[in-house]
Amino acid sequence: MIQSMTGYGKSKLVEAGKTFTVEIKSLNSKNLDANVRIPSEFRELELPIRNKLSQSLSRGKVDFSLQVEKHDEESTAKINTKVVENYLKQLKALPVSTLEDDSRILQIAMTLPNALSSEKNELEKEDSQAVYKVLDLALEQINTFRTDEGKVLKEDFELRIQNLTELLSEVKSIDPERIEHVKTRLRKGIEDLKEKIDENRFEQELIYYIEKYDITEEKTRLDNHLSYFLKALNSSDSNGKKLNFICQEIGREINTIGSKSNFAPMQKAVVQMKDELEKIKEQLLNVL
Repeated sequence: MIQSMTGYGKSKLVEAGKTFTVEIKSLNSKNLDANVRIPSEFRELELPIRNKLSQSLSRGKVDFSLQVEKHDEESTAKINTKVVENYLKQLKALPVSTLEDDSRILQIAMTLPNALSSEKNELEKEDSQAVYKVLDLALEQINTFRTDEGKVLKEDFELRIQNLTELLSEVKSIDPERIEHVKTRLRKGIEDLKEKIDENRFEQELIYYIEKYDITEEKTRLDNHLSYFLKALNSSDSNGKKLNFICQEIGREINTIGSKSNFAPMQKAVVQMKDELEKIKEQLLNVL
């Protein structure tokens, strides 16, 4: 089943006195292009997170964000006692009446540089496990979203391939009339010259001309490519690159038929085929 590269997933998890929220968005891209935003204290998890994104999403322009909200705020800041005591001593020595209040002096001292220091604790194992757990939940959501979008794309591709198959049938039905039209036009051209011709030589030249504009092989190959596209579309894996390659082959056969047709009704059918193919190509940009 094909998947779209467009997707969205969001999950929340409450554990270890914190709420972990992961949000993932993805759009189409030739390769994996991941933009990862996480709190600084979780920075060591960035590489494992990127690896998980790569394994699960394969391709796409991915925007990932992790937010962590602490329920019981416990400050890791510590008072630098000696620094604060030195500030207090200097402030009390100032000849300013407004600083005579001890609480006011302390308030000022605590705002001065290096009065507080933050202790950087190592990331706890429980926090890491919670991040991986909420990440897996969000990845499950975005992959479900991608699969649902893929079903819509699949239905559209099947419709376009059906349209191309019907147009190919129209080309096949027109082909005998086209050949007769070519023969008639050539013979009329010779008659207009009012020259006597060798009928055997004329038939040989006519056969050569008809063979030059014969589209039997193109019709057969195009038929095979359309069938192969449907087969690849219904395979167990999602391979947009493979479908794109088949699409290129389909386009090559359509273009060759168009260049050889030399007959207005067939050229009209070819233009319609090109239009259907362009719609497929546009949608293929979004297939994983």
